[in-house]
Parts: sequence; structure tokens; C-alpha cells
Amino acid sequence: MQRPEPARAGGGPSNGTWWWPNSSASHLPRENYTFLAYYQHSSPVALVFILAYTFIFLMCVVGNVLVCFVVVKNRQMRTVTNMFLLNLAISDLLVGIFCMPTTLVDNLITGWPFDNTMCKMSGLVQGMSVSASVFTLVAIAVERFRCIVHPFRQKLTLRKALLTIAVIWVLALLIMCPAAVTLTVTREEHHFMVDTYNNSYPLYSCWEAWPETGMRRIYTTVLFSHIYVAPLALIVVMYARIAFKLFKSVAPAQGGEEPEGRRISRRKAKVINMLIIVALFFTVSWLPLWTLMLLTDYGRLSEAQLHLLTVYVYPLAHWRAFFNSSANPIIYGYFNENF
Repeated sequence: MQRPEPARAGGGPSNGTWWWPNSSASHLPRENYTFLAYYQHSSPVALVFILAYTFIFLMCVVGNVLVCFVVVKNRQMRTVTNMFLLNLAISDLLVGIFCMPTTLVDNLITGWPFDNTMCKMSGLVQGMSVSASVFTLVAIAVERFRCIVHPFRQKLTLRKALLTIAVIWVLALLIMCPAAVTLTVTREEHHFMVDTYNNSYPLYSCWEAWPETGMRRIYTTVLFSHIYVAPLALIVVMYARIAFKLFKSVAPAQGGEEPEGRRISRRKAKVINMLIIVALFFTVSWLPLWTLMLLTDYGRLSEAQLHLLTVYVYPLAHWRAFFNSSANPIIYGYFNENF
């Protein structure tokens, strides 16, 4: 999730605090101003970021559009599990379309280059998409758990699956509402961006304007526990139970032809392997970004340390998290013959 670090003057250490009489800010009253480079990286570093983000953007859009097309166009693919995978693909598409481009530009340019609406929309859509993804992974685990561990219970119907998906998005919206309300764009007083032609521009920041500083830490902890730790712990427990049940079902026969029930269990095991890989990949992909957000809120970092994280580490962590949205369709195609 793209949660901007707490607002600070200038967004990091300045390139110098001085009076610059030849700049376009020379008409301002004579006092100290902080001038920051317009671009955060050199051309080679910026090019690497652009190529890396473009690569996962194209993977994300093409792959997830194909997943949506396959599930919608083929009636035999409209199973409960595939409806959840379709929802996962939609949330990944939202991340690719609404969040990857704005995050890239924000990581290249000092300050926030978009308006207040884009600030709120980018944070809300990305937060909702991540929340919907992890809630969908939980729903998939629950559905597989009921089907395999308790096969004689009433199975989830497509209608109930669609209702579950609607509830998932409502919950995702509710948990991200505080971020949407507090996200705002403000101008940093006495701070300016300077381009290569010595033209200066006002510096704006997109940040969560909480009434009290401690409220942001509380909200970060709530998000971390509710859309990362608790759901994934639940997924681990359910898949462990499923694996134990399937392990007993696919135990080698004592001779003769393999029973039909055992062959069915093996097919189920392949699907479960795919779902476990999806959940595990999500966990590993988002862990660096969650670690950075917790470190930013609780680490009491210096200006220099915060600047280093913001300029170099956060873009890499965002890329790693976004790569999850691009890789899911590849996982489906590799593990699932139907896809």
C-alpha cells in the first residue's frame, strides 16, 4: 500500500538552504528558503525505475485481462474458486492501472505532482485493492477448507460467492475510509523544487493529516493486523488442515490400480498447491513494504534515514509489492491446466 510517510518540511534533507537571487523565486521576501532538486534520481537510476515499473505494468494489465477474459467467456470456468480468482484479478488490475503509474511518477519527482483528488484516489484504490486481495485469499481458503475437510457440508454456490465478493469490497472500503478522509495535499511553506534550468516550483506533499500524531501509528497497526497478520495466519491454519487431509487421501496404494478417489485427491492437491503459492507469494511480496511502513511510524528515524528510505528503498518495496499483481496470472497458467 502506498501510505506516504508522515509529513515533514520539504520531504527530506534539502540540497541547501540559502537565498538564490537568480532563480524565479527571487521576487519573494529575503529570508531562508529550502531548495530541492526537481528530480530525485539521476537519469540512469530514473531509467531503471521506469523500465522496471513499465515491465510489471504491462505484465499486470495483459495477464489479468486474460484471466478475466478466460473466466467470463468460458462457462465451464465459472466455478466458485474461479470467481474468487476473477475478483483477485480485478483487484490486481486496479493496482496496475491506478497505482503503478502514480507511484512511479511520485518516486521520480520530489513532492506530489498530482492534485488532491488523485492523492485520495491513489491511496484509497491501492488500499482497497490490497485489502480485497487478502480477504479474497481468505475466502478461497475457507471455500477449499469446507470442500475438502468437510465435504458433506453444503457447498458454496455461485450466488453466495458473488455475495461474498460484494462483502469483501465493502469491508475493504470501510477499513480504508480513514486513509481516504485524512489523505490531503498541502503546500510546504518556504520549500521549492528547482529544475535543471533554475526554475523553481512550489513543493506539495500528499500525506495523511491526522488530528494527532499517534493516531497514524494506531491506524498503521490496525491495518497491519487486520489485512496482513490475522488473514494470513488464518490462511496458514486452513491450508495446513487441508494438506493433512489430502496427504492421507493420496497415500500410496498397497498394489493394483490407483482408486478413482485417490486420483481426484491428486487433482485437488494440484489446485491447493497453486492456491498456497498465490498466498505465499502475496505474503513475501508485501512483507518489505509493511516492514518499511512500521519502521517509518515506530523507528524514530532521523531526517537523513527517512530520506534514504523514501528515495531509494520505498520505490523498490513498492515494485516488489506490485510485482505480486503481475505474477498471479503466470501462477494460474503454470499450475492450472484449465487456465
